[in-house]
Amino acid sequence: MSGGTQTAGPVVVLAVTWNSAAVIPDFLASLPAGMDGLDWRLVVADNDSADGTVALLRSLAPDATVVQTGRNAGYAAGVNAALDAAQREGGFRAAVVCNPDIRMRPGCARLMVDALGAAEPDGTRVGISVPLLYEGEERTLIHSLRRESSVTRALGEAVLGNRRAGRFRHWSELVTDPVAYAGRTRADWATGALMALSRECLDACGRWDESYFLYSEETEYCLRARDRGYVTRLQPEAGADHLGGESRVSPRLWTLLTLNRVRLYRRRNGAAATAAFWAAVLLRESSRAVLGKAPSRAAAAALLSPARLRETPGPTPG
Repeated sequence: MSGGTQTAGPVVVLAVTWNSAAVIPDFLASLPAGMDGLDWRLVVADNDSADGTVALLRSLAPDATVVQTGRNAGYAAGVNAALDAAQREGGFRAAVVCNPDIRMRPGCARLMVDALGAAEPDGTRVGISVPLLYEGEERTLIHSLRRESSVTRALGEAVLGNRRAGRFRHWSELVTDPVAYAGRTRADWATGALMALSRECLDACGRWDESYFLYSEETEYCLRARDRGYVTRLQPEAGADHLGGESRVSPRLWTLLTLNRVRLYRRRNGAAATAAFWAAVLLRESSRAVLGKAPSRAAAAALLSPARLRETPGPTPG
């Protein structure tokens, strides 16, 4: 991105769609309440939907900007396309990046945006703000906060399982301690279904890394922001429902998620540490494959394939 830090102007809502016609009407209907109190505009990047998503957007939200990427370009590429369009239209002071299956509760976005720029005791600033996320009819809290990957955390998840290990800082990437979700907790990264980003943070960090087609793109961006002095922080007063939630993904998607975790770790760590991390992740997937879990069986097979672990070509982030 370019154009310099901007503290005035509207907030831009950025959504990426792909065959999203089933969820778009309720998404659009929920935006006025979710964005209440803010001057905002909507920019949607569509990744070559074949179900009428674009026509529906233009019918239900005629004032929205719709960018057609012309291909199933991936989530990061969609975010970049929407950011570029928002910048061409005059800029903005903050961006709310969200999936179309998010339903913000009233005032959610303003609470997140107001948290941006807050100074932390160590001199860093809040560059990314996230809400509490809920799923299902009973609105169960989603554990959306994460710690940076490490060998011990991957091993802890392999041996204890994510949720049990998540209670211990050194043994899991997933944060499951209820106390963490009751306050303004800093996280290394957070689920990317809904997040507000300051213009200052976006300018400092640049474009999202399109080499991650799906999964790990928000991880990479949050870690890059942290490296540059912008933290990710929970705003617990803000809430949203995530229709996708933590539902079980397909073997293909779980494989992609698993491979991208290893790829990202390799980019940020040395060869020896990466080998140990790969082994710990393989142990986790293999142990679950033995229990008959098809996603883990597919992921374990992919981890054993050097070709599958190769970096996917993509642009270098700014």
